[in-house]
Amino acid sequence: MPAELLRIHPENPEPRKIRHAVDVLQRGGILVYPTDTIYGIGCDLHNRRAVERLCKIQDVKPQKLNLSFICSDLSHIAEYVKRIDTPEFKILKRALPGPFTFIFESSSMVPKILDVNKKTVGIRIPLHPIPLDIVRLLGHPLITSSIKDDDTIKEYTTDPEEIYEDFKHLVDAVIDGGPGGNVPSTVVDFTSDIPVVTRQGLGNFEEFA
Repeated sequence: MPAELLRIHPENPEPRKIRHAVDVLQRGGILVYPTDTIYGIGCDLHNRRAVERLCKIQDVKPQKLNLSFICSDLSHIAEYVKRIDTPEFKILKRALPGPFTFIFESSSMVPKILDVNKKTVGIRIPLHPIPLDIVRLLGHPLITSSIKDDDTIKEYTTDPEEIYEDFKHLVDAVIDGGPGGNVPSTVVDFTSDIPVVTRQGLGNFEEFA
């Protein structure tokens, strides 16, 4: 059966539709959703079978999966990160929600959840109501990955209907929250003494550093 195409208002998400998206995740489903940068694909962090499916769709082994979590607020982050020092916390407080992925050493909780010994974890709090509402209602983060295009010129697909055609036989639901962006998040590595921008994307980290 093909995936559902779920149209949700990008600024005022309908609670009934958010509830439906969360139901899909709680049943072990894979979801495609908009963010403040590009469209993402993800699943419930606590559902190991769904994580394994996500790895298959992305054609990566679980050990090689670059873990990024969509959280709804900073209190979520503390569970999955080994340590956040005060200066780093201040930066996060100013920069999030926003178009950044912050890399930290993972807490001991992460390997337990995924049965994979990952030393680092990426944290996202996107400035977009749809994924934030989903995570709030779900009660814990989503594992998230970017939707990439096979076309090297047009690296990221921005049209949700086009994404639906590409993924309708792979995932359980695709959320149409309007056109997506084509610039990914800026990745900032906090695992050493000085934060390092490892991928320049939409966010300007210099404003917050």
